[in-house]
Amino acid sequence: MNTNLQSLTERFTIPGSLSFAQNDQGLVFASIETSACRAEIYLQGAHLSHWQPEGSEAVLFLSDRSAFAPGKAIRGGIPLIFPWFGGRQANPYSERTDGPSHGFARTSVWQLQSVSRETEDLELTFTLGADDNSRALGWDNFLATYTVRLGRELHLQLTVQNNSPSTIQFEEALHTYLAVADATRARIEGLGGCEYLDKTDGMRRKKQEPATIELTGQTDRPYLNTTARVDLVDPVGLRRIVVDKDCSQTTVVWNPWSELTAKMSDMSPDGWRAMTCIETANALENAVTLAAGESHTMRAGISVQKLAATPQ
Repeated sequence: MNTNLQSLTERFTIPGSLSFAQNDQGLVFASIETSACRAEIYLQGAHLSHWQPEGSEAVLFLSDRSAFAPGKAIRGGIPLIFPWFGGRQANPYSERTDGPSHGFARTSVWQLQSVSRETEDLELTFTLGADDNSRALGWDNFLATYTVRLGRELHLQLTVQNNSPSTIQFEEALHTYLAVADATRARIEGLGGCEYLDKTDGMRRKKQEPATIELTGQTDRPYLNTTARVDLVDPVGLRRIVVDKDCSQTTVVWNPWSELTAKMSDMSPDGWRAMTCIETANALENAVTLAAGESHTMRAGISVQKLAATPQ
């Protein structure tokens, strides 16, 4: 047992509800099993890879080809995107162009700081501060705190503290892969009338019409200046997944579809059919600016509603 795993086990284990283990590649993860849900969270990226409320199928999609290895992003679940969205070179506010796509937070090892339990819910709080990797990328005075509350609903909270003497600007996203029975039949509600940038069409700015989104091909759209709740309706899976948010101005809708998926080594050819990303974010023109000493907190809540079967 490595020292980190031993320490986590000794400090935070709750018999029958919370335990810790290590996979064959050396990644440490927490396993949660309560009367309300089952879940798994990896310390690398503070990555929630599985959440299944009692009485429901798994809510998060997880690729069966994902590389659960040190330094490799996990394909599925909820990757944490920070401090830039997409390629750093694509962001005009940044003076630098180096660094991995979607920032360093999703492949950094976070520290578990606390665990608390309230009735059926279990809450875990993780932190990420500056290290040699982040400093080499120009990030040396920040603290990110991520709280995950697991129960019949999922509540996520990401706080970024600027500990530097000058203003910082960053992007962030909860890159949530939601599981659906058939993406070609799914509907997305709540973004009607919003403007978005179409990454599949040269970043052209467009307006969402009609109000309900039905995916028909590769989709990559940051919807800007919206705080709206978004519903992902899965008629084949007979459920509605509701994504509420707070202090988030951007919602990203993403599905790679068949052509892009074929180029992804960590997705099976039909993986795109089983997922649709609804991402709570602050990105592009909605990037967050923090003065010295300030902090910003973004929140998301995910819940599931069952749908009645349609008579044939």
